[in-house]
Amino acid sequence: MNLGDSFSAGSGVSPVAATQLAKCMQSEQNFSHLIAQQRGFRLADVSCGGAKTGDFYAPQGPGLRPQLDALTPTTELVTLMIGGNNNNTFIGAMGACIGAMIAQPGAQEPCKAQYGNSLTEPIEAQTYPALVKALGDIHDRSPRARVIIAGYPWLVPSSGSCFPQMPIAAGDVPYLRELQAKLNDAVRRAAQETGATFVDMSQVSEGRDGCQTVGQRWIEPMLNATQPVPVHPNADGERALATEMMKAIDAR
Repeated sequence: MNLGDSFSAGSGVSPVAATQLAKCMQSEQNFSHLIAQQRGFRLADVSCGGAKTGDFYAPQGPGLRPQLDALTPTTELVTLMIGGNNNNTFIGAMGACIGAMIAQPGAQEPCKAQYGNSLTEPIEAQTYPALVKALGDIHDRSPRARVIIAGYPWLVPSSGSCFPQMPIAAGDVPYLRELQAKLNDAVRRAAQETGATFVDMSQVSEGRDGCQTVGQRWIEPMLNATQPVPVHPNADGERALATEMMKAIDAR
């Protein structure tokens, strides 16, 4: 069983899966499909682009069911990525930092100066408890299942300019990186608290962010992306997620 958001769905990676509504932009080559193909698993994948933890409990839109409804007492394995859309963490921060750079051209770190801790505070106050609840409810619905949740691969490097691929000020690159690190740490702690397995993508995705060249990067940039959904994993990124997930599956 695969749950989660656009990173889990592989949104933007061709071809689109016929088993989910087109608006979810779920890929036949997302990590869960790759794992199922390589391991011979029977897969039910209800991941959907734009999903938040709230969509585990209520329909994300017309024609969709709450994602947790797909779980059964006999489910043996659950994979997922979730949390990046809660409080619009990723898209909100990216939009804020692009806007700050446009408003203050030449400023070193206009986004950090304007927003400070306000973009990261909701991660601890709201996203973390939501993750704990979601993972706990997965266990309750499928008590036999191993639950494996991945952190998000790096979107930007630790320092340096990403311009023009990511139109943000150079000083705000580490600011966005810190925000992502806080989110990944919230995912890690929620997994630890609920007995789920956390797949840490931080080390393997170093140097594979959206500021790198075609063939090197696992994340597509905001501008000049090679797929229709920017700032998301490309096919190489989904394969990397599958590889790391399978390592976790094997480490019993």
